[in-house]
Amino acid sequence: MKQSGANLGRVSWRLILLVLLLAFVGTTAWFWRDFTRFGATPLRVSATGDSIEIGRGTSFKDIVHQLRGQGLSTAAPLYWRLLAERMRVAGRLHAGEYAIAPGITPQQLLTNMAEGKVLQRDVTIVDGWTFRDVLQALAKADKLQHDTTGLDDATIMQKIGAPDEKPEGRFLPETYAYVKGDSDLDVLRRAHTAMTKTLTTLWAQRDPQVPLATPYDALILASIVEKETGRADERTRVAGVFTRRLQKNMLLQTDPSVIYGMGASYTGNIHKSDLTTDTPYNTYTRPGLPPTPIAMPGKPAIEAALHPAAGSELYFVARGNGTHVFADTLEEQNRNVACYQLKRCP
Repeated sequence: MKQSGANLGRVSWRLILLVLLLAFVGTTAWFWRDFTRFGATPLRVSATGDSIEIGRGTSFKDIVHQLRGQGLSTAAPLYWRLLAERMRVAGRLHAGEYAIAPGITPQQLLTNMAEGKVLQRDVTIVDGWTFRDVLQALAKADKLQHDTTGLDDATIMQKIGAPDEKPEGRFLPETYAYVKGDSDLDVLRRAHTAMTKTLTTLWAQRDPQVPLATPYDALILASIVEKETGRADERTRVAGVFTRRLQKNMLLQTDPSVIYGMGASYTGNIHKSDLTTDTPYNTYTRPGLPPTPIAMPGKPAIEAALHPAAGSELYFVARGNGTHVFADTLEEQNRNVACYQLKRCP
């Protein structure tokens, strides 16, 4: 009986051990499946523009706490720690702002943080904008530091490393990416560098017959072309008209320059009296180019100014549909003005 009892005891312990082993294996398998599911399951993103900002020196524990606090994850911190250790990124997460787009998983987020793929935003400088327009766009840019606030033009140019330059026309129209922590001065500095490089390259390739003494002259003429037409098929023709006027010492007589010189007094309409009121930018009263560009010319406008179309056209007038009609003589121009501006077509 004693031996039988002992055998029964050994069987009971073996059974208990087996049950415990099976429970351990089952629990481990369940944990592993749940952990694997966690790493591949999208975070709880409530809006397309969600993001998380990680400050310098933030611990991994605090990062997880922030994710949970923003409602992006309800997973146990242990899961995040194990995932980071498994990916070998626990000590390699970079500070910055990271996009939390719909569908992003914990594994993808940790990868982005480890690789420093911070959230980038864009701000666009549009062809034909003035410097005032550029500053207004930068002031509205989300998560961009506004270091130009309260600064005059001269101080802004000094801070971006161009102390002897006027700002108008000096920034290349393009889309510029930035990250949280960048300032409007950073964007301006990049746009100024881009314009300088573009202008230098295009000036070296210019038509040697153009009556322009310096790259800055080209920038001024390009800004006029930019404001006169937005049509690719007209740019070189418009540039050709102004080039021939310069060669013949004729007044440029370009309304956009007059409007620029009017400043805040311009209310949307230009009158005959405005054309006779002298300002440094009134090309009806002063010969040659105006003293500075009147807008930010894009690369196509600069190319047109440096490679104007050949021909004999000296005039053009807007048709009213976005295109222009060109003329060789003043008599022909007057007929076109009567037809397309005064609606007195024969």
